Formats: sequence, structure tokens, C-alpha cells
Amino acid sequence: MSPEADQNSDFQNTIEGVLTKRCLIKINDSRSQDQLRNKGYGDKEDSNFLLETYEALYLIYINKLIITNGDVVDFSTLLKHALKYDKEIVTRFLVYRDLRSRGYVVKEGFGFGADFRVYERGGYEKKHAKYVVFCINEGINVKVGELSKIVREIETMGKNAIAAVVERRGEVIYYKLNNMKFNENKKQETNLMLKERK
Repeated sequence: MSPEADQNSDFQNTIEGVLTKRCLIKINDSRSQDQLRNKGYGDKEDSNFLLETYEALYLIYINKLIITNGDVVDFSTLLKHALKYDKEIVTRFLVYRDLRSRGYVVKEGFGFGADFRVYERGGYEKKHAKYVVFCINEGINVKVGELSKIVREIETMGKNAIAAVVERRGEVIYYKLNNMKFNENKKQETNLMLKERK
């Protein structure tokens, strides 16, 4: 059984949600909130339990969520609506879906421009997130200096930085990011220059 199929079987019933003005999905039923919380979906905000848009898209995709208000009733209409708020929602959804289907718990990133925190299988609520994931579309230019600084900060926190690159066909490929130091070798440069002058 795939991790995705295993996750589907864990849900006792289809969850009902309400679309909010900020394109988040509010879950009112306390039993549904508990089910979602136990599986690493959603977060409490003030007195509301809310799903991020990519979480809602995924749950609709696996037929475990229905939206009960307005015209946004299926995957494609929620996606079109979400694009008004987040131009990168398709990329984020594809990476989120891929990670969830592999059995990982995925939560919102915490700064650094990161998209997600990813917990090792079985580690959610027991350990801190092990990975910080950046979602990148294939062919997009990324400034190495900025990325290097971010990776250094993530490594200082004891986490692994991962670039999730979404190819044009929608496939996701993961790359572990590490900082490398290139030391200047001024002595060798001077010797080379001296040899050329002779």
C-alpha cells in the first residue's frame, strides 16, 4: 500500500470546509479538526482551525475535503481562485502533493523564503522538522549569494536545505543544498604571474 493510500484510509469521513476571504479553508467540526491535526494538516489561528490553500487542494485531490460555500466547489475552481492570491500555488501544490504522497508531514515554512518544513516519517510532533524545502520551477534563475546565505542559516539551525525543482512536465526532483567555501589562493596566483614574466 502506498503512503498516499495509507493516508486516505486513515480519514474516517469526508471533511467539510468553508472558503475564507484570504483563500484559506476554515474547518468548523471539532472531530474533523482533530483528524486533520493528528495527521499534520492545518493550524489553529485565534479561535479558528484553518487549512492552507495547498493543503485544501491536496485534500480535495484525494477526495477527502469538500467546500460547502460559494462557487468554489472543486479542485480546478479552487486552483483558479487561489492563483489570484498566490502566483506560485501550482508549484507549491505539486511539491506538497509529492511529499505527502511519500508519507511526509509538510507544514508552512518559517521564514528564509522557504516554502515548507518537512518532518521525517513518524517524526511529526515528536521531533523538529528535519528539512526546509524551497520550491523552484525549472528554468527560473536563482541568485547564488542569497541562496548561500539562507542555506548557511538553515544549517546553523541543524536542518537540511532542500531545493524541490518542478520540471515542465510536473515531476519533482529534490536537491540537497550545502554551503561550500572557496578559499582564495593568492600565493599561487603570484607564483603564476612570476613564471609568466620570465
